[in-house]
Amino acid sequence: MPYSTYKTALVIGATGLVGKQVLNYLLASPLYSQIKILTRRASGIKHEKLNEIFFDFDKPDASLVKADDIFCCLGTTIKKAGSEDAFKKVDFQYPLQIGRLGKLNGSSKYLIVSSMGADPKSFIFYNRVKGEIEKELTDLHYDTLHILRPSLLLGDRGGEARFAEKIGEVLAKILDPVMIGPLKKYAAIDSEKVARGLVELAQLPEKGVFIHNSAELQHF
Repeated sequence: MPYSTYKTALVIGATGLVGKQVLNYLLASPLYSQIKILTRRASGIKHEKLNEIFFDFDKPDASLVKADDIFCCLGTTIKKAGSEDAFKKVDFQYPLQIGRLGKLNGSSKYLIVSSMGADPKSFIFYNRVKGEIEKELTDLHYDTLHILRPSLLLGDRGGEARFAEKIGEVLAKILDPVMIGPLKKYAAIDSEKVARGLVELAQLPEKGVFIHNSAELQHF
C-alpha cells in the first residue's frame, strides 16, 4: 500500500533530547507517509519521508502548520532562555501558537511533553507555565490531546549538557532501586521511553484529554 494512504506528522522541538528520538521513531514507522519538522536550523537528517521546514516561530506561516498528528517536544530552561519571559515564549507561546494553527488546519491529535508537577496555580514559575500550557491546549478541544508529564529526563543531550541535571542523573541512578509503588512517579525516566510513548499513544483510537504521569511512561 502506498505511503499516501497513511498519516502525516508534524514535530516541533525535533532537535532536542526527546524530539530527535520522536523523529527517528516516526521516520521508521510505516504508519506515516510524511514527517514535517518546523525548525530554525538543519537537522542533518536525510530521509525520503522527512519534510524539513525552516520556520520563524515569531512570524509563523499558518499554512505550514498542517498534519494529522502534532508532536510538541519544545522545552528549555530559564537559565538557557535568559529570562522568565524568554522561557515562557518557548514553553508556552510557541506550543500554543502551533496548537491553534494546527487545529484551524484540521489536525486531530496533539501530543506534548510537559512536566511532573505541572499546575497553573503553582507557586513555582516553571511548573505554573507548564500547567498553563496544558490548560490552554485543553481549551482548544482537539479530538485527542495527550499530555505527558515525565520526571527528570535521562539521555544524551550532547552539547547541551546541564550541570545540575548531570548531578540529578547520578543521584537518580543511585535512588532508582527504592523508587517503587507511589514513589515510582518521581523516578528519573529515559528520554527514549518518553519518545516511544508519544508515538505509541498517537496510534490509540480513543478521543479526549489524557494525562500520563512518569510512572505510566516507564512502561513504554
